Amino acid sequence: MAAAPPTAPAAAAATRERGATVWLTGLPSAGKTTLARAVADRLTATGRRTEVLDGDEIRRFLSQELGFTRADRHTNVTRIGYLAQLLASHGVLVLAPVIAPYAASRAAVRERHATGGTEYLEVHVATAVQVCAERDVKGLYARQAAGELTGLTGIDDPYEVPDAPELRIRTEGRSVADTAAELHAFLAERGLA
Repeated sequence: MAAAPPTAPAAAAATRERGATVWLTGLPSAGKTTLARAVADRLTATGRRTEVLDGDEIRRFLSQELGFTRADRHTNVTRIGYLAQLLASHGVLVLAPVIAPYAASRAAVRERHATGGTEYLEVHVATAVQVCAERDVKGLYARQAAGELTGLTGIDDPYEVPDAPELRIRTEGRSVADTAAELHAFLAERGLA
């Protein structure tokens, strides 16, 4: 006898229990955190266990001893990747808005997830550097232009654009609601929302 298909409430409960990491990478001020928080709000409103691991917050509370050398940035990214994989393995949908400028660091996080059997989706929040500089929510671009800051990702430190992310979201000329709807629809297609 064939098993009956799951009921709508059972299917919704299964979605709420399936963890995954959605890594949002992009330049500083690209809109990663704003997008992650908007989608998290939508998901938690439906009962989905969701956590936002903001790169700035993790650096402040768990990686404050690290600088901005290539090695330190890699360490920071892999620490966040470890935490994301751990939460996702326990059924949490993790949204990680983290610059993660180097492809090798993102690959290491992807590999950790693959080894743990945990789903990992890379989302490139694609915003032109000129738009990011206009937004400049943290004043980084202004400080770099004034000579007060060096090593700014995408300006005088490289940002390696993902070759094949699972999703690339262009933010220029679009509202937060519009980009959040795109990411939410993508997650729904994957059975995660």
